[in-house]
Amino acid sequence: MRTKSEDLEILITVVDTGGFTAAADVLDLQVARVSRAVSKVEAQLGVTILNRTTRRMELTDEGRQFVENVRVGLNQLQQAEDDLISRGDLPKGRLRVDAVSPFVFHQLIPLVPEFKQAYPDIELELTSNEGFVDLLEKKTDIAIRIGTLNDSTLHARPLGKSILYIVASPEYLSKRGFPSKTSDLRQHDTIGFSSPKVLNEWPLKGFDRITPSLTSSNGETIRQLAITGNGIACLSGFMVKKDIKEGRLISLLESEKISHSGREQVNAVYYKSSSLAKRITAFVDFIQSKLEL
Repeated sequence: MRTKSEDLEILITVVDTGGFTAAADVLDLQVARVSRAVSKVEAQLGVTILNRTTRRMELTDEGRQFVENVRVGLNQLQQAEDDLISRGDLPKGRLRVDAVSPFVFHQLIPLVPEFKQAYPDIELELTSNEGFVDLLEKKTDIAIRIGTLNDSTLHARPLGKSILYIVASPEYLSKRGFPSKTSDLRQHDTIGFSSPKVLNEWPLKGFDRITPSLTSSNGETIRQLAITGNGIACLSGFMVKKDIKEGRLISLLESEKISHSGREQVNAVYYKSSSLAKRITAFVDFIQSKLEL
């Protein structure tokens, strides 16, 4: 008897999410259905794939090899379906894209009308999360991430670099004066991130992590606070270059800045184990040449 691909997909999700309950949440199934699917696969193969304990679950040696082979097979099946669906036509289907809200506001939303015109059969779904989203948990096809990547299970396609700027509004600077060197920041109000704290490490010579006098977890909120004269902030060019050009913000301490910060890199990421559907390729190819980082 052949094992159904649906049961195999459930098994892969259990492995990727680390448990039956998590897999059930991702797949919107009952936990009992997930457990039955895995047990069915094991019964048909006559081997134990997963060792379960009350604290954890891990693959057996046989299970590890089997899961690797299943991934390849399911990816080939998905790619064959995508090729058949889109043969002779433009890419189609739902595409879930996630990015931090400032990137969505300043970079993606302006491109949506043109993208929809170019690919009318792609159902685009944009979400924003301020932290690193779990692609599996959130059912996300592709995520735009800013900064250094640490997750080796993700495939990354570089989109470019977005330089960091130290900025303040003309109104703030007219009242408090211009800092001419890094140490002058001690006499100024600073706006930073409540989390993660690493975002408060500004790329300046001899500068340690700041303790901001005003914080937010959202980069767009920090931008608005800076524009309305609440202090000095450090933000990516993809959200403030236009503000600098149009005079809403002024770039500071350019001679003190250190380049090649870990926060500059912008990547499009997706799981290595997933087939790269044509709609994902279409989206990344489209935005890459149009982003203003």
